[in-house]
Amino acid sequence: MQLIDQLLQVSANLFKLLGDIPKGEERDEYIDNINSMLDKREKIIEDLVQEGFRFDEQNRIHRTLLELDHGIKERLAAVMSAVKQDMANLQKTKKSEGQYFDPYSNVRVMDGMYYDKKN
Repeated sequence: MQLIDQLLQVSANLFKLLGDIPKGEERDEYIDNINSMLDKREKIIEDLVQEGFRFDEQNRIHRTLLELDHGIKERLAAVMSAVKQDMANLQKTKKSEGQYFDPYSNVRVMDGMYYDKKN
């Protein structure tokens, strides 16, 4: 199989994988799969560049690869956004939980001591 066909197949599989974002415990395996596919894709692209690959706008496969690349970037951005949102929610939950257990942790009060100087 030629490198361009391998790149097309890996890109299509990655695009398909990025279609829906799992929740909870499945997300770790999902992210590992994304990373491994991106690594495969990067290796194939490096091999293509070493062979002297040039993009040809008239070639149907090259145009398909370009469209897949744009779709992959958009879906990766969506995945990153979802992960960032979950991290922000987790931080918010941790903060509220801490405030629940110790509601006066952030309150700094000077004790009402008064010194009278009488000579």
